[in-house]
Amino acid sequence: MTLKLDNVTKRFGSFTAVDGLSLEIPEKNIFGFLGANGAGKTTTFRMILNLLDQSSGSITWNGEKIDYSKSDEIGYLPEERGLYPKLKVRDQLIYLGKLRGMQKKEIVDELSNWLDYLKVPQYMDKKIEELSKGNQQKIQFISAVIHKPKLLILDEPFSGLDPVNVELLKKSVVELKNSGTSIVFSSHRMEHVEELCQYLCMMQHGKPILHGDLREIKRSFGKKNLSIQADFDLSFLENIPGIVKVKYFGDGVLCQIENEDVSQRVLEEISGKGFIRRFELDEPSLNDIFIEKAGESYE
Repeated sequence: MTLKLDNVTKRFGSFTAVDGLSLEIPEKNIFGFLGANGAGKTTTFRMILNLLDQSSGSITWNGEKIDYSKSDEIGYLPEERGLYPKLKVRDQLIYLGKLRGMQKKEIVDELSNWLDYLKVPQYMDKKIEELSKGNQQKIQFISAVIHKPKLLILDEPFSGLDPVNVELLKKSVVELKNSGTSIVFSSHRMEHVEELCQYLCMMQHGKPILHGDLREIKRSFGKKNLSIQADFDLSFLENIPGIVKVKYFGDGVLCQIENEDVSQRVLEEISGKGFIRRFELDEPSLNDIFIEKAGESYE
């Protein structure tokens, strides 16, 4: 079941929030939407979910328009959390699960499993308002996945969570993908997208500036990062042809180089000058690519 956006545009009066977005989101994959606040990610999600009508273009899932009849097959974690603070976790999830066509026993069994998995079994009969923001977010996540959706849309799912719970939720997302769910999520944390996604779309001011297979994107970028730590002055590296940028940190440098061949040239230049503690060649980061494509720093 492929999710397909064809030349999708959304205007609010004279403001264009999403501008000519076309992409295919493969089945049973994790697809990442990247972009700063205001890039158009949430508006795109709301159009996919049919909560907003697009101004032009088409959105289909498995060749059909997404409407209310498909809501049982879709899970959505909005960026703005929307649980009822006075309700107990059990009652909240029974209500939401029934809206998805589930039976009470099935809901409670699934909820119990998820609370155990997310290490909060003691919250079954707690009111939502009694939980910390991070734990409220776990309950909101369960509400998006309890009915085992085929398509799951997560809007900034990791924001506001401590590092331990970020890892726990990431693991949950990967397991859902492995069990056959197609997942689309947005983040402004590039490392989360790099770690989880094979495919991504990078948006800026409503337009896609980059999209496709992450490995292909990195490969086609060409440039590499070279990290060196040594017990001698490395400032002479700035004059070596093929080194695009040099950034200093502590007793080392991070160089952006034009291609792998340049790293051999650098190695020859530094050999014999003193003790080299680290010499490491890495793929470019998504941040490097964003700066190049967007002409500005991501944050």
